[in-house]
Amino acid sequence: MTTATKSSSRKTAPHAKHERGLLLVGLFKLSKAIFFGVVGFGALHMVHRDFGGFVQHMAEALRLDADGHFVRFVLDKADLIDNHQLRKYSVFALGYSMVCIVEGVGLVLEKTWAEYFTLILTIGAMPFEIYEIWRKPSYYSLGLLMANVVILVYLVWFLRRKGLLKVPLP
Repeated sequence: MTTATKSSSRKTAPHAKHERGLLLVGLFKLSKAIFFGVVGFGALHMVHRDFGGFVQHMAEALRLDADGHFVRFVLDKADLIDNHQLRKYSVFALGYSMVCIVEGVGLVLEKTWAEYFTLILTIGAMPFEIYEIWRKPSYYSLGLLMANVVILVYLVWFLRRKGLLKVPLP
């Protein structure tokens, strides 16, 4: 028997099948964790600094029309944000980032507790998202709601397929 024949006749150990959907949802959650972590640390960095001046500088660096309606609106709102609000936003963003890290890592590692945790948090957030759309509709809010509906449907389907969720479907 030749070396090539020996190596091809060896049986390879079967790899565990990884669930692509959980990986995608986990990576989505980890990307949210990175985003909110950057926002949180950025807000902390801006405490005791001229936040309105920073926003003005960014608008100029991005070559945005300073007399435009949207830019003027953002600049006016930025001037109203004080150090207390920056700290509060920072704590919220960093806390949410940590929750997303827990969800994301658990889902990437395919932990059952993470599947339930994400399912519960997604269901819990939906009333607030619906309220936001009702209060002030935007494509961003609608897109966020739709992404969470897709995640919710996928997790329910996945947990039912594993036999871990006994929810009757219509």
